[in-house]
Amino acid sequence: MADSNAAATGHSPHLHVREEWLALQREEVLEPQLPIIDAHHHLWDRPTGRYLFDELMADMHAGHNVIATIFVQCRSMYRKDGPEAFKPVGEVEFINGVAAQSASGLYGEARACAVMVGCADLMLGQQVAPVLEKLQQAGGDRLRGIRNSTAWHADARIRSNPIQPPPGMLSDPRFRVGAAQLQKAGLSLDVWAYHTQLDDVLALAQANPDLSIILNHAGGPLGAGPYVGQRQQVMRLWQASMVQLAALPNVTLKIGGLGMPVGGWDFHLQDAPPSSVQLAQAWQPYVERCLDMFGPQRCMFESNFPVDKGMFSYVSLWNAFKRLSAAYSADERRALFSGTAARVYRMDAQMQIGAE
Repeated sequence: MADSNAAATGHSPHLHVREEWLALQREEVLEPQLPIIDAHHHLWDRPTGRYLFDELMADMHAGHNVIATIFVQCRSMYRKDGPEAFKPVGEVEFINGVAAQSASGLYGEARACAVMVGCADLMLGQQVAPVLEKLQQAGGDRLRGIRNSTAWHADARIRSNPIQPPPGMLSDPRFRVGAAQLQKAGLSLDVWAYHTQLDDVLALAQANPDLSIILNHAGGPLGAGPYVGQRQQVMRLWQASMVQLAALPNVTLKIGGLGMPVGGWDFHLQDAPPSSVQLAQAWQPYVERCLDMFGPQRCMFESNFPVDKGMFSYVSLWNAFKRLSAAYSADERRALFSGTAARVYRMDAQMQIGAE
């Protein structure tokens, strides 16, 4: 993903958020008392749209019991000046300020950006260590992990980053050396990769067995471009790779991010937004397999807002997750909606109690 300056000069693959269109579909909030930690969202101010503290608060207070959120890097508010490697420190400074604003209690009990995942260029190898140190200083006790833009496909129709990353990053020896520095710094690694890259994720996880790796967006099953009409074939390839990843105890999974155009669900083309029933029906095969492979204790639900907000509302999204998990036990659902995120991202004791 790119900052506002980069987005202004390049084409953004993210759908515009149309509040008037979203307002065409309303539904009651299911199980409004169930505690939720939104395990993955962004904040940005771009020519294509603004999603900052006020917009996040509006979604968090839309009816679901969102007790906290986890911010994930998106190149927001990078430093304009200084060495290139240290520019991402600006994003962590920015998010730490948003988190402090929320932690004041003036805006309710929920904690926006309670912890965060920042960015440091892992292609720096061992030289990323001083960058990690600066990021940790800027984030205080809120920085938990690092993510790089790594989702890449040779087909130009498969794109989810305003700035396309170079190919092969996940298998590059420099990246692997950089990833090893995270474990030394007490940080985890978030990875966004398409299903066509999961073998590289597997090799990375095997090479760093003590590094906590959080696989984003259900492992990126593609449904656009050359994969239109190929869901069963994609499902087989995706599942074969995911089974191998699930066998590694250092890998956990975020379930969500299915509202991006690369997934091939074109709900944004409908006259009205999809209901939670429609979302649950569309996603059921993937979500069921994710939970069967990894188990609820190693899975967490995420919104991926505002990226996915171009296709559906916050209320409908979390209602869909509630429908999809209805057959699971109370303990398993607590893990999915809050417990796994609180544990994996090492959130403070008070937050973990709230997730119970």
